[in-house]
Amino acid sequence: MPLSAVELHQRGVDAANSRRFAQARRALTAASTRTEDADLRARIDGTMAYVLAQTGQPSDAEALSREALRRPGLSAETIALVQGQLGTLLMHGGRLDEALALLTAAIDGLDDGSIERANCLMSRSIVAMQRHRLDDCTTDLQHAITAYEAHGADEPLAEARHNLGYAALLGGDLVTALALMTQSRPILAATSDLAAAISDLDRAEVLRDAGLTTEAEELLGAVAVQFGVQRMRQARGEAEFHLARSLLRHDVAAAERAAARASRRFAALGSEGWAARAEAVRLEARLRARPKTPPVAEDFMRTAAALTRGGFRTEAAALSLTARLSDGGRMPRLTADAPTPLRLRAQEVRAARAFAAGRDAEARRFAAEGLDLLTAWQQSFGALDLQASVAMHGTELVFTGLAAAARSRVPEVLFEWSERARHLSQQVAPVRPPHDAELSADLAELRMLRADLAGSDWTTDARVRELRDRVRDRQWSMTGAGGSRERLGLAETQSQLHEDTAVLAYVYTRTALLCVVVTRSTASIVELSWPRIQSALDGLRADLDVSALTRGGPMAQVVVRSLDERLRVLDEALLSPAVAAAGGATRFAVTAPGILAGIPWAMLPGMTGTPFTLATSVSRWLGDTTPARRTRTAGFAAGPRVARAGEEVQRAADAWTGATILDGEEARVSEVTGLAERVDVLHIAAHGRHAVDNPLFSGFELVDGTLFGYDVDLISRAPDTVVLSACELGRSSVRWGEEALGMTRVWLHAGTRCVIAAPVVVADDVACELLGAVHAELAAGTLPAEALASAAVSTGLTAPFQCHGSGL
Repeated sequence: MPLSAVELHQRGVDAANSRRFAQARRALTAASTRTEDADLRARIDGTMAYVLAQTGQPSDAEALSREALRRPGLSAETIALVQGQLGTLLMHGGRLDEALALLTAAIDGLDDGSIERANCLMSRSIVAMQRHRLDDCTTDLQHAITAYEAHGADEPLAEARHNLGYAALLGGDLVTALALMTQSRPILAATSDLAAAISDLDRAEVLRDAGLTTEAEELLGAVAVQFGVQRMRQARGEAEFHLARSLLRHDVAAAERAAARASRRFAALGSEGWAARAEAVRLEARLRARPKTPPVAEDFMRTAAALTRGGFRTEAAALSLTARLSDGGRMPRLTADAPTPLRLRAQEVRAARAFAAGRDAEARRFAAEGLDLLTAWQQSFGALDLQASVAMHGTELVFTGLAAAARSRVPEVLFEWSERARHLSQQVAPVRPPHDAELSADLAELRMLRADLAGSDWTTDARVRELRDRVRDRQWSMTGAGGSRERLGLAETQSQLHEDTAVLAYVYTRTALLCVVVTRSTASIVELSWPRIQSALDGLRADLDVSALTRGGPMAQVVVRSLDERLRVLDEALLSPAVAAAGGATRFAVTAPGILAGIPWAMLPGMTGTPFTLATSVSRWLGDTTPARRTRTAGFAAGPRVARAGEEVQRAADAWTGATILDGEEARVSEVTGLAERVDVLHIAAHGRHAVDNPLFSGFELVDGTLFGYDVDLISRAPDTVVLSACELGRSSVRWGEEALGMTRVWLHAGTRCVIAAPVVVADDVACELLGAVHAELAAGTLPAEALASAAVSTGLTAPFQCHGSGL
């Protein structure tokens, strides 16, 4: 027996909700031919309009909906339903004012608590989102969630909770945003691949705003392709638009191209509001590229007006701010509840304009106010990667402040800005998370997958990606934020310095490199030759790696000569002028920007036999009020496939009484993390690997797999001193110009005071002998930086091992 029109309509609705649009179209077409009922025909046409809109025919969809509303004899409920569908269609097209009126009329005309009314509430919440009226958005979503729960409608319930996460994203709560989206994704993904892609589109925005642009852009590229295959032109354009916004931070040429593609796609669809959003990104990319013919004021005004007409008033304000960079016009007035990124942008523009006009004190004030605003936002984050990544929102403010401070030539001013830059991602002290069995199980599975996928890019595996996302979500939500760490000024720093100790605070302004040299009684600024230093840095890492791995022969001599020359130049250009300005200081605390992250300071001739520590910031180094534990206990672990690891840890352990050694089958992740919680000094000799795109997945190889940075971050009581004899684990990823994040920072974040590690490969025999001598000093109670300097002198070995954190 053939299906009735009602049954076919329901089948079409179910298929459309599951994004099976071809199937929906067939069912709806058949339903339309089997009824003369005006109400049912209008409802069928309303559903068909949704299908047409989703498959790239928004004009036809709008015409069909309006035709349905004009039919005589429709019931009030049917009119409300079609109004809701038309309002949703206009909402997707960026016509927010019309959409709001139609959706409100639909909501008023539908039964309270019905699924249909909840669907309209969902659409109206998106209108409120795009207008940044987050209270209205959240209210509508909560009412929709109540209705869906009452009806047991799991799929729309998951979508509503996902959208609640998106509202949290717009409000700056990245932790809640990712948690809600991650919880909802499995249910959405079970409905269809397209539902999963729509979920991933929004999750990519969270990752982008958190500074994890590599992952965000990979995700956006993938969903854009999937939308294209399904001929979802509007959704594809949205993915391209968000990709352009992400690229804007680091590749303006690619951002301009992606935004132009999205703008053309939206224009072809008649989506004026979205076309204006894409055009705004293209204009900003064009302006940042500094072309010979930059965009003119009329371009900005025309696009801002189109954004306002579409209801995107926040983005219109942002574009107006960008225009003020070049035309010097009056700054737009922002409301008190304007989103944090928009207020940060306003401070960026104010600071940049003041700097360009030579008003340096004013530029520093605007930049400082912006960074204080960013700090208030960071108060909600405890997780290390999130704190560091969110600092991207302060990049322009930091560099403008640094440049203005450098131009002042006042040591106190430049030191303040050096500390602002260095302290930005670590001023919030974390609250350690409780033990989480599910997180531990996920990390254990990741260890197995990394071993199984050895030799390939394991991060492309679907299960790895799922576990990675889940691990990050749990870590973000579990690691709370404690109090703020104080940032010290120059006078406070000088009052706490010993007579023999100097601070070398290096400052990079994008065009120059300077050093603020601070002793107990003096402070001065040393200008350095950045072009000469930059030339020596090119190829340094390759020379270091080859030198450590090459033994004997003519090639070794060539590499050694090249390396020695680079180190000599760096010593003369980078270190010697600063040390000379420090007078008689014999110990140093060094703070350095990310651009200098790969320098092996311990190998510079001027550092031979000199105790020094690479402090994450002077404020953190001097402000750490936790007293150093009297070193009484030591633990050692040797990973597999390291030729002299067993010998290295045994030799080092001989310096201690009652040291614990984990080797062979005993050197498992659970045993090593357990040992870390019991000892004052932990030494690990193992193969290490630095994960550039996600440093918390850096780690070292133990017998049962990789001990990740995430494992370290879960240790409840970290050792006072950690020695990492693992190639690359002292290396950091430069994050947003002034931020660096690596395995050393992971240990410091977990509570370790000092980490001894190397940023490049170290020969096994050198590590074995040098670190054995270091432990002899540590066991005698010597501070780590002094122990490392003394060991280098007594053994005559030059190696890139250096102290990070509070080594002095």
